[in-house]
Amino acid sequence: MVHSARPGPGAAVKTAAGWIAALCLPLAVLGCSGAHGTPGGGPATLPVAADLASGDDVASRDVAAPANLAAPAGPASQADMAADIVAGRPAPGPPVPPVPRDGALARVMITLAPAPPPIWEQITRDLERTYRLRTLFAWSMQSLGERCIVFEAPADRPIEALLRRLSSDPRVELAQPVQRFATQGSHAPSLQVPLQHSAQVLRLAQAHRWATGKGVRIAVIDTGVDVEHPELRGQIVKIGNFVELGGRADPSFNSDIHGTAVAGVIAAALNSDLGLVGVAPQAQVFALKACWQERPGAREAVCDSYTLSKAIDFAITQGAQVLNFSLAGPPDPMIAKLVAAALRRGIVVVAADGPDPARSFPATQRGVLGVAGSDDLQGRLRFPARRLAAGTLAAPGVDILTTVPHGHYDFFSGASFAAAQVSGVVALLLEREPKLTPVEVAALFHRTAHLIPASSGDPATSIDQIDACAALAASLGGGCT
Repeated sequence: MVHSARPGPGAAVKTAAGWIAALCLPLAVLGCSGAHGTPGGGPATLPVAADLASGDDVASRDVAAPANLAAPAGPASQADMAADIVAGRPAPGPPVPPVPRDGALARVMITLAPAPPPIWEQITRDLERTYRLRTLFAWSMQSLGERCIVFEAPADRPIEALLRRLSSDPRVELAQPVQRFATQGSHAPSLQVPLQHSAQVLRLAQAHRWATGKGVRIAVIDTGVDVEHPELRGQIVKIGNFVELGGRADPSFNSDIHGTAVAGVIAAALNSDLGLVGVAPQAQVFALKACWQERPGAREAVCDSYTLSKAIDFAITQGAQVLNFSLAGPPDPMIAKLVAAALRRGIVVVAADGPDPARSFPATQRGVLGVAGSDDLQGRLRFPARRLAAGTLAAPGVDILTTVPHGHYDFFSGASFAAAQVSGVVALLLEREPKLTPVEVAALFHRTAHLIPASSGDPATSIDQIDACAALAASLGGGCT
């Protein structure tokens, strides 16, 4: 199956007992009173998430803003974490990667173990003084019970040395750079194909006789989504904006392309006049914006460790049953920790697996369903299977018809849209068998998959391409006819 990297010294996880014992006497003398602000004039509290059913805003305790960092690359060692997942133990995160050297603002992200807020406040002030840091954002991760802080690092000091010192500090649970991720899609349509050929490959018409994903909650952690698109109106039940200061009111949310396309693949309305139908047309979508287009009209988007962490935490605490990551990047300790928390709660995590093994996280994390895009028209993978993690699944990823903003439609290609289809099929399974675990879902997919050949000249002979009808029929104890 899929493997995750072993933790290095920069991602060591410590218990709260160590630093509480060390701080008891100083805190008794110094006191813990006073509200923790954002030194250096940090932004004020803004509404960033909303439940569309009720219209009530959920106030964040800080502002999420994109970090302008280029993503570092580099291979990470892999480790088998099956025992940890089955036993419900926290999955260790990957080692702290090298820090980018692109001249951008240097930001580091740390977490503090569960503790009363006054202790968090005191530790934060102490860390600022000790390491000459400036707090940019600070927030509480409800899914972990931990405090996450993003600091601006001093410009006159190597970031690697700072991270090593922070990682060895007994008060710090985890320390890492703020890294960059990217969506996994492209646009090179060939109109000489059936409009929804992927539905034929997945055998969706047969699968929809048994399930349409009704009521299953899927968190699309991506860009914004056009919630007013005719195919998506009523399908989006929660929104969260962890990027723009305007929250749900920001005009870019509804005009973002990639998230709208991914949401359409998953949950476009049944019986569309166009003939387009989502894999799980009655699923409930959480549209959580953690990524942003770097230029207007771009189909590609980028995200960072901080915005992704906020979106994942929100999805977990709001009851998502499936997390869809149509994106990839370098191994990231904080995101690995949150993904492990989701898996322990029985949330199925699906992620796009790109052609670069060093930048295919979180698909490479143990327990995550990594998905590669296949060219079902040619009957093969889009890139060599030897680049994929063990256990990676395949789904159609070429010329996928889906939704784009302002009521329009277009074709997309890439692992982003293969992953979205797998998330939709997971929703079909969970509608009928809501107690299926992530491990059971993965086993069911592999057991009922069709083998497709790898690319020409690849030593790997085949890969498992999912079959929605076969998987659903097997879960119900029957056959797909």
